[in-house]
Amino acid sequence: MQTPKDETMVAKEATPPHGWLDRFFEISARGSTLSREVRGGLATFFTMAYIVVLNPLILGFAQDADKQFLGDGNAPNIPAIAAATALVAGLLSILMGLVGRVPFAMAAGLGLNAFVALGIASSMSWEDAMGLVVLEGLIIAILVLTGFRVAVFNAIPAQLKTAISVGIGLFIALIGFVDAGFVRATGNPSPPIGLGIGGELKSWPLLVFVVGLLLTGVLVARKTKGAILIGIVATTILAIVVELLVKAGPSMVDGKPNAGGWGLNVPAFPTRLSEFFGIPDLRLIGDINLFGAFGKVSAVAAILLVFTLLVTDFFDTMGTIVGVGSQAGLVREDGSLPRTREILLVDSIGAAAGGAGSVSSNTTYIESAAGVGEGARTGLASVVTGVLFLLAMFVAPLVKIVPYEAAAPALVVVGFLMMTSIKNIDFSDFSVAIPAFLTIVLMPFGYSIATGIGAGFISYVIIKTFQGKAREIHPLLWLVSLLFVVHFAIAPIKALFGLA
Repeated sequence: MQTPKDETMVAKEATPPHGWLDRFFEISARGSTLSREVRGGLATFFTMAYIVVLNPLILGFAQDADKQFLGDGNAPNIPAIAAATALVAGLLSILMGLVGRVPFAMAAGLGLNAFVALGIASSMSWEDAMGLVVLEGLIIAILVLTGFRVAVFNAIPAQLKTAISVGIGLFIALIGFVDAGFVRATGNPSPPIGLGIGGELKSWPLLVFVVGLLLTGVLVARKTKGAILIGIVATTILAIVVELLVKAGPSMVDGKPNAGGWGLNVPAFPTRLSEFFGIPDLRLIGDINLFGAFGKVSAVAAILLVFTLLVTDFFDTMGTIVGVGSQAGLVREDGSLPRTREILLVDSIGAAAGGAGSVSSNTTYIESAAGVGEGARTGLASVVTGVLFLLAMFVAPLVKIVPYEAAAPALVVVGFLMMTSIKNIDFSDFSVAIPAFLTIVLMPFGYSIATGIGAGFISYVIIKTFQGKAREIHPLLWLVSLLFVVHFAIAPIKALFGLA
């Protein structure tokens, strides 16, 4: 039998805390607890920590128009990019938690970083490219503050937005296959690319890639928390063991290709403390030229690059916050979220901050759903995730032991995850299906995200017009399509007016 004293103790334990932390984050009001928020923050971090490895691989090996790597020099600056990636992600996740007060963590956006590396930096310097990313973030912030974001959101048909995400996913998967050497240029007119080495998978690093891809696929299919990060770590360990046994060596030996060697790094277990931990190399922070791009490419090209960034970033964010917010039970009956303006404002700051940190636009991560699945409902979880990212800066040297073959499986699987939304495209409606198809296939085939988006927009406008449905086309889409026409035809236009 329970005594009055026991009943009092039970009542106290059942009463939620009402301290300043609880009031600020509304922990009790949202049906959560401090332990759930901490657990959710940990889950989100370990689910998305792979970006500290993948972002340097995507940005670090692309050369700009001056043949320089990000951070300058003739060699990739992988640890510096990893440290800056962790720093910016940490600060923004904390900011989202404190200002947005939702369990949404932020980091460099996959797809956006590929576009910056392959679609922007290739035609200007890295400093100029990151300057454009900052401009894009500032523009999104203005759209949020003025309420114009609704007009931009409505301008692009929903299925074309989906096609952009699918196309970027296919592009990222191709990058993963190429980086691992699973797909290689043949050097012949036909076929231009082929499987492995002479059509065969006959090297140990390729075997490691295949095992890593299957392992990561199994983990994702089993909905294992942190599947991608676990896949990278496990495949790297396998690569270290294989290298100890077979001594495959690097992919380049004395300036000559070694087809059976490791790409990026020769995997080896760290033997010195400095290979595990180190003072973060933050020299990339602020290394930008805000308006330099306008002196390297035409004004039309620069505007289109900013617009492409804006479209990809803007719509990814809208989908993420609605999806994760719904899972957390934060979406109201009218479809809105509490503090929506603050959430979108922090996200736009993320784009600018990512550019300022030279790590590409940062955006809200769908992996935040992992924390929500653990019970997180407030911004405290994002603060926990952010603190863990800040701590990750000090282990950035570890990325130097990861070979392409161990990281590329994650790229392929992320590409798959981005492509799953293809089911939302109505392929029975050719007026949308054809532009969506062109958007999707021309990104990897043309090796350009902007090319895919431009082809999709232009073909959509033309098909709708000849169907007699021109009124269905938003005026902003007309304008952007016209700009893409000028962009694609800039060479003949210059020649026509004697400007070539």
